Amino acid sequence: YFQMSYKVEPLPNSYAGLGEGPHWDEARQSLYYVDLEAGALLRYDYAQNKVYRTQIEGETLAGFVLPVAGNSQEFAVGCGRRTVIVQWDGVAPTAKVVRTLFEVQPEYKENRLNDAKTDPQGRLFAGTMRYVGDEFEHRHGELYRWQAGGNVSLVKSDVGISNGLAWDVKAKKFYYIDTTDYEVKSYDYNFDTGVASNPKVIYNLRKTSPKDHLLPDGMTIDTEGNIYVATFNGATIFKVDPSNGKVLLEIKLPTKQITSVAFGGPNLDILYVTTAAKFDQPAPAGTTYKVTGLNAKGYPGVSLKI
Repeated sequence: YFQMSYKVEPLPNSYAGLGEGPHWDEARQSLYYVDLEAGALLRYDYAQNKVYRTQIEGETLAGFVLPVAGNSQEFAVGCGRRTVIVQWDGVAPTAKVVRTLFEVQPEYKENRLNDAKTDPQGRLFAGTMRYVGDEFEHRHGELYRWQAGGNVSLVKSDVGISNGLAWDVKAKKFYYIDTTDYEVKSYDYNFDTGVASNPKVIYNLRKTSPKDHLLPDGMTIDTEGNIYVATFNGATIFKVDPSNGKVLLEIKLPTKQITSVAFGGPNLDILYVTTAAKFDQPAPAGTTYKVTGLNAKGYPGVSLKI
């Protein structure tokens, strides 16, 4: 395949021990992301080329961060098994939980919310995983949908690690990753109802033996419908054509644990990449990167309607 001359550069002071959930907020020209196991939120301000970090008071986990529509200081954050509303001005070193939106799986104390995103209509899709013990063996995770004024509905059960999410309005598709399945699935998606159906494996990251399987993590999509799949143990983001599963490009990073990706920047043509420094990964693990020169554009993040 055609290898482009893309460029990978670190964002200044962007470290997160378990960086996750990058979300480009167009109105504020800022990338929001989380330091998951620290209960912290981060904001990279594009104009200032500077990262702000805040600690959520009383919380040790922050699985995702999504701006709330119509309120510039409120964010939906996954804290444990609760989705809470956090108040943050984007600058202050501490932030407060103001209320709980909903809680899932109260019977599974070892579970927590992991990756989440809003669909193009502003509905929340959020999934859980076991974070105590073996999530590959105990598939107690689930994927949920929540929409304004509504309850939580179950989208999928029998999930190991609920991870990457992406939607394609033109193709009427929803893409989903359960890391423990080592693959990306596509669903037919009804944008009126938020219902996903007909799962189909479109990209498989299994190798010859289980210990070599690549672990797909976060994911995004470009305006041409190609998906970008981050690998937690592969130092690589794969650009894939979901119509045939062909790898169009391998984007190599200087660290191994690539957690998630999101397009952003003024022209939506910069791919932002979060990474992790778990299990004693050496520096520069945990750095957040920007990839330029990909000759592709994505979509801004969608704020959550509540």
